[in-house]
Amino acid sequence: VGFASSSAARDVPSGQSITLHEVLIDAVDNQSWLRFRFIAPRIARVGGDITYGDAAADMEHLCASVAVPYMSEYELQGDLVVISLSDQETEFGTPNQDATQFFDAFRVKNMTCIWEAF
Repeated sequence: VGFASSSAARDVPSGQSITLHEVLIDAVDNQSWLRFRFIAPRIARVGGDITYGDAAADMEHLCASVAVPYMSEYELQGDLVVISLSDQETEFGTPNQDATQFFDAFRVKNMTCIWEAF
């Protein structure tokens, strides 16, 4: 199940402009995962200037400032929230060797994002 959504660029700790590409809901090993997929052109391998280390704070910020309010607004529950950044639009589940992608996962407890190691 997916919710296509395009949203204006968001301010994040690294200073890069990030746009919400889509929100997907799927089942993984009997759990509900909410995937928030963002476009972040500055993470590109060629010409980009944002590393995973820089983007980690961005992903935590996006969980708190985008995912948690979205879950509340749409009354969604999820066992895991996955924040992904890609330097370009990609089709979910389809490998793209040219894309740079970063991922982080969080559990949401009491409206707070708690980092979850993959």
